[in-house]
Amino acid sequence: MADLYVSWYDYHHAIERLAAKVHASGFAFNQIICLARGGLRVGDMLSRIFNQPLGVLATQSYFANADKSAETQGELTIGQHMAKINERLGDRILLVDDLVDSGKTMQEVVAHLRHRYPGIKEVRTAVIWKKGCSVFTPDFWADDLPHNPWIHQPFEIYDQLKPEDLAARLGAA
Repeated sequence: MADLYVSWYDYHHAIERLAAKVHASGFAFNQIICLARGGLRVGDMLSRIFNQPLGVLATQSYFANADKSAETQGELTIGQHMAKINERLGDRILLVDDLVDSGKTMQEVVAHLRHRYPGIKEVRTAVIWKKGCSVFTPDFWADDLPHNPWIHQPFEIYDQLKPEDLAARLGAA
C-alpha cells in the first residue's frame, strides 16, 4: 500500500474521533499517560477534552538511519521516570500513543505500568492508527490500517529542519 500522508486537519480530526470513541465507551479514567514523542499531541488534546491530568512517559524504539531518510524499529527503551503534576498516579489509566505498528511498545508499556505502579486497577489504550501487523489490539483507535502503510505525520517536517535553516527562512538573525 502507498504511504499515508496526514494533514494537520486530518490529524486533529482523527484525535477528535478518537476522543468521541473513548467518551462513548463510558470508561471512567482518572489519568491519561501519553507516550513521548508520538503520543504527546494526542495526550495533550485528550487531556484538554476530558479535563484529566496528563502524565508523560518517554519511550523510544524508532531510530533514524545515518542520512535520516528513513527510520527503523529497534529495541524499546522506556524512561525511568514519568513527568506528571499530581503526586499520585491515577488508578484508571488511559494510555495513549499515535499508533500501534508492531504493537510491542504498547504491550511492553502496559506491562511496565502494571509492574511499576501496583495501585493501577485498569489500563485501557487509545491510538489514532491501528496497523494490521500489530500484535497488540488497543481498546480504542480512530483509524484501522490493515495494509500497514508508512504514516507521514504533519509535524515530521521538523525532523529535517535545522535552526539555521529556519532562521534563514524567517529572515531572522
